[in-house]
Amino acid sequence: MKLIRFLNMTFTGLLAYTLWACDTIKEEDRLIYVQPAEVNRSVLIEDFTGQRCVNCPTATEEIEKLQSQYGEDNVIAVAIHGGYFGIYTSTSAVTALSTEEAREYYDKWNIDSQPAGVVNRRSGVTNYTAWAAAIHNELQKQTPVSINLNTTFDNTNNTLQVKTSILSTQKLNCKLQLWLTEDGVKALQLMPDGSPNLEYIHHNVYRKSVNGLWGTEIALSESQVEATFATTIDSKWQIANMHVVAFVYNQEGVLQVTKQKIINKKT
Repeated sequence: MKLIRFLNMTFTGLLAYTLWACDTIKEEDRLIYVQPAEVNRSVLIEDFTGQRCVNCPTATEEIEKLQSQYGEDNVIAVAIHGGYFGIYTSTSAVTALSTEEAREYYDKWNIDSQPAGVVNRRSGVTNYTAWAAAIHNELQKQTPVSINLNTTFDNTNNTLQVKTSILSTQKLNCKLQLWLTEDGVKALQLMPDGSPNLEYIHHNVYRKSVNGLWGTEIALSESQVEATFATTIDSKWQIANMHVVAFVYNQEGVLQVTKQKIINKKT
């Protein structure tokens, strides 16, 4: 009880600003039914969120609804914690989910309010009320790119190996980006009523990039392009709950995205 009182005192001073700065949408304007699309591709949504953003849990619920509608393999979300409402330093009471890499992504997209998101890097930063329509439109499109992943984790040295295989029906100069995400992370989250929830379960949490902040340049053609990458895993992360998210993008946006659960090599 003392911890709860402490957290309430800590965040009360920020709550007035938080309620002002986070986007608040009326219920009748938020719930928009979109006719399901025939899936031709997968769609990436970069969810710019924060543990001190009171409206971010509502945006998370919107993502869950869209994944339920279209499938988690078709709507692939990455929760990038950062910005003003992010927590960057862990304490004995609070686990921080923001990272310096996340801060750079926030700066890249000039995120000035939360929740906010980018769908397939096509139409810039949008409020979560626009995600349903944007995802529906993206799922209608064909893509020339397919991505296959094979992941292996060696727990003797906490090393992850990711083998990628990419095929395109067109000649394209692109970048391949590999990210690590984690589900089931219990950490503080401010709720829509302003109360701190220490038992909140975060999913799709961005942990790190495997191949640099902006990925690896690749030249695609009708022949298969293969590449292997390796990285270390923080011992605090639960490997059983982690995925590799891989996407190919160029100046036009994300061409294809996929995710693969990490396989733990038993020793």
